[in-house]
Amino acid sequence: MKKYLLSALILIAASISAKAQFSLGVKGGVNFSKIKFDGASDKNLTGYQAGLFARVGNDLYFQPELYLSGTGGKFESNQNNTAFEGKVRFTNLNVPLLIGKSFGEKDLNFRIMAGPIYTYTLDQSTSLGNNISNAADNFNKSNFGFQAGAGVDIGSITADLRYEGGLTKVSDSFAKRQNLWALSVGFKIF
Repeated sequence: MKKYLLSALILIAASISAKAQFSLGVKGGVNFSKIKFDGASDKNLTGYQAGLFARVGNDLYFQPELYLSGTGGKFESNQNNTAFEGKVRFTNLNVPLLIGKSFGEKDLNFRIMAGPIYTYTLDQSTSLGNNISNAADNFNKSNFGFQAGAGVDIGSITADLRYEGGLTKVSDSFAKRQNLWALSVGFKIF
């Protein structure tokens, strides 16, 4: 009996996966990131992103991605008659796992999506004032956040606009969460 039940479950799973659409593609774009620093005014820093995405599903889909990004932030402050300013840039490996909903047809499709993102910092460069230069080593390598956004597919071309919010601090000592807006364009290979 267990063999028949297992065989039936395998056939049902194969039938569902055969009907589900699968696509793989490349993407690239720009982002505008900022990091909140304690007691400082923060400014956007323009960065990049480039990598791969997969999409599994039709109306409801799962979209894992893997891409490199350049993010960071600029800040300046004048507290207690002490002025400081700085800029931090990160090169990251990002892994968002998005769930989305599609609206439309095959050649013109609108989408909304959201999900968690894991970010690992591969490299960092800092230009900080002398009075805070010791804090440059206090940035966390691993961070978690979320992404939410919308996109459109026109044939094999895909475009997304997303907001990314940090759930963990970039630095436990003085920097808070990193947030960014990202605009990307991609091409579905198949």
